[in-house]
Amino acid sequence: MPVMVLDPNLRAGWEPDTPLTDSLLRRFLVNWTLGIEAHGLPLGGRSLHRDDLAAVDIGRPGVGANVATLLAPLFPAGVDEILAALDDFYAFAAGATSGTVYLFSPWPTPDLRPHGWALLDYLPLMLRPAGGAEPPPPPRLRIEEVRDEESLRAFEVAIVRGFAMPDVEAQGPGAAFSAGILTDDRQRLWVGWEDGRPVVAAATFVAAGLNDVTLVATAPEARRRGYGAALTWRATLADPTLPSVLLATEEGRPVYERMGYMSLFRFALWSRDRPRCAPA
Repeated sequence: MPVMVLDPNLRAGWEPDTPLTDSLLRRFLVNWTLGIEAHGLPLGGRSLHRDDLAAVDIGRPGVGANVATLLAPLFPAGVDEILAALDDFYAFAAGATSGTVYLFSPWPTPDLRPHGWALLDYLPLMLRPAGGAEPPPPPRLRIEEVRDEESLRAFEVAIVRGFAMPDVEAQGPGAAFSAGILTDDRQRLWVGWEDGRPVVAAATFVAAGLNDVTLVATAPEARRRGYGAALTWRATLADPTLPSVLLATEEGRPVYERMGYMSLFRFALWSRDRPRCAPA
């Protein structure tokens, strides 16, 4: 019986030396993981880099900072090794750190529930071609780009309230976003004001030839007024010469579709809680 030999020149698309131009997914994963580092490391976080996994941990509750991303398919034979690496990095058993950890995968995953993880959602990755013009914002909304620490704190208020994160809010100003991100030209942030109050926010990370729109959040009392869409337009056109991508919720998906976003495929989103640390 002949032995089949795989052509060493064949490329699956998730090898670490895959060119950035190989696929949209490759570009997105590079942008996404760079953006999480740019957010988490200025907060004192740590990072992990492997050919098949990238992760950041700030060791406490945060907004989009305690995030791991699979960079290659998680086959059943490799589940134990990957989960052991996550257990070690995030110190799930040690009790020395706290805050929920999120695991994103663009590929289907085996069932991770027996290992302590909870399946939260399958999020559509959406793409919008470059160009276009944003419509006028709602009349009561004033949009400001974040350029100093004062406006960064207003952005933080809108994000924490919009996502309802009391564990982060209890840590006080600066817990979710370090002023260090203000020096990173790849990171663009906007906050929306209504009657002198910060009520909506959105962010974009510009890298790998993409605008990655993230952190679209609206305070409860300001919802259904078009504010989230207005901030998403601003974030989408951060660099109008580039296409834009985002991971959507089912609630937000119709809004993005009206803006011209198209759903490509879904990311699996898992989470695992770490117990709160006891006071020292």
